[in-house]
Amino acid sequence: MIKFDILSIFPEMFSSPLSFSLLKKAREKGIINISLYDIRDWADDKHKMTDDAPYGGGCGMVMKLEPVEKALSAIRMDDREDSTVILMTPQGEVFNQQIAAELCGKQRIIILCGRYEGVDERIREHLVDREISIGDYILTGGELAAMVLIDAVSRLVPDFLGNPDSKISETFSQNLLEYPQYTRPADYKGWKVPDVLLCGNHAEIERWRKKESLRKTYQRRPDLLKKTRLSAEEGKILNEIKEE
Repeated sequence: MIKFDILSIFPEMFSSPLSFSLLKKAREKGIINISLYDIRDWADDKHKMTDDAPYGGGCGMVMKLEPVEKALSAIRMDDREDSTVILMTPQGEVFNQQIAAELCGKQRIIILCGRYEGVDERIREHLVDREISIGDYILTGGELAAMVLIDAVSRLVPDFLGNPDSKISETFSQNLLEYPQYTRPADYKGWKVPDVLLCGNHAEIERWRKKESLRKTYQRRPDLLKKTRLSAEEGKILNEIKEE
């Protein structure tokens, strides 16, 4: 089991996404555990303020240090697991499948959702183990990014997926894009499924899938091929694709 603790000023945002499909089933089975915390609960003033104007002036507001520190201290009082604290921020390392696999090895992941113009720098310096971004663009807060991270990491947990082989061949699992998928009907308005998938020859099907995976990667994400150590057979197939 892997445990997620989410610190946010809008924890209600997570209610719907975490209550459907595989995430819901995984929570019910105890495969993953998700706890939500409202950072405002640790704000001392009567208005429960979690932001303040930045020193030195400037536009926007900054997420305050004290409520975040108190929240983390409170939820980590019984921290006996192998845990890591992650700040969701556009300044972080860009999230990918490799990072998802690394995080899946943790017993507890504590996610801090940033807001406003950012967080007090002392949060980064003293309270956070890792900073992660889901891409080079700006969101209104870290909640949506946290949902992406939770989904990507959770599906790597054993027994999360009904078929454990599903994650082996999918996109990015081996730095290659996934091969095309088809289902019934075999012919719809003249749009036909490739004959090889209907032939019943598993060796031919496997080679076709490998070739189409390499073709997609070569055409759409050639940068991934630079990170991949291809087998002799895959190298031969890639050369065929280049010569076509």
